[in-house]
Formats: sequence, C-alpha cells, structure tokens
Amino acid sequence: MALSLFLALCIALVAYRAQALSFVAQRPEAYAETGPPFDPRHVLSGPMVSEGVIYGPTGKVASRFEARMEGSWQGTRGALVEEFTYDSGRTQNRRWELVLHNDGSLTATAPDIVGIGRGEVSGATLRLCYRLRLPDEAGGHELDVTDWLYLMPGGAVMNRSQMRRFGVTLAELVATMRPEASPEVAHG
Repeated sequence: MALSLFLALCIALVAYRAQALSFVAQRPEAYAETGPPFDPRHVLSGPMVSEGVIYGPTGKVASRFEARMEGSWQGTRGALVEEFTYDSGRTQNRRWELVLHNDGSLTATAPDIVGIGRGEVSGATLRLCYRLRLPDEAGGHELDVTDWLYLMPGGAVMNRSQMRRFGVTLAELVATMRPEASPEVAHG
C-alpha cells in the first residue's frame, strides 16, 4: 500500500513538473515588460535567413537545416514564405498566411497546418501554437507544436519549438532567424 502511494505521488510530481515547470508552461504575460517590442509586421518582413537544428526524442540532433524566408504585410495581413533545405538534401516549402489582431493576438494558416494556429505577441516575444500534419513519407501524423520566437536586441530572432504527440515531446527545434544582408553589406 505504501509503495503504491509512493509511486502515485512520484507520477503526480512528474506530471506537475511537466505542466508547471517546463517549456510549455511559459506564458506570454511573463514577457510583457521585455523589449524591444515584437511587431510581426516589422520582424517578419522582407528577406530573412535561418539556420537551425531539430532534436529527436532522445535529445540527439536528428537534422540540421538552413532556410530562406520572405515576409510581406499589407496592414494587419501578412504572408511568410519559407524554403527549407535539410542536411539530408530534402527540401520543404511552406507559406503562412498571418493576421495580426488589435489585441496582440495572431492567427496563422498554412497548407500543412490543421485548422488555425493561434499566437500571442507579448513584449519581445511571439508564441504560436498549432497542429502540424507531417508529410506522408514522415508518417502523416499530426503533432501539436508550440513555437516561441524571442526578438533579440540586434534584430535577430531566436526560435525554440517543441513538437508533441499525446503530450509527449517528440522533437525540439532551435533556430536563428535574421534579416538577410544585402549584397553590398555582405561583400563590401
């Protein structure tokens, strides 16, 4: 009986830690006083480059990638086109359709997103939650994704994302995003 109670307590503590003290426990309001302010119409605008890694469920790097991105906005409606190249040679493209709302929330859709992604801007951050449908060659599963974008003082963005299924973290992405240097700046 004491062993059963002890095991139940251990399971409850692990579950509490996972919900209250982990990546998914972050809340936008915790970043409200941070700066510079994350305005998606400026931060996610124009040509950008990204480099990142994707960690598998064991914490080992499963993939590395580079991406070119192009963001454009007309008022509160925007598009973000992403072109990924992975270390395996595989490529992937995505076009996000974004809507920024007056209350600081953001909605996002893309062909491989199930339903509507929901985001919130707060201080120097943007949190976006959505359900991603993997390609058929990757199993076609649907994963719950939480993206956190942190605007750095120099204008770069740090992106940390977790992909979960049934509450279990299957992958984590860490990437940088930054405005692409113009050819004049890059070479001269």
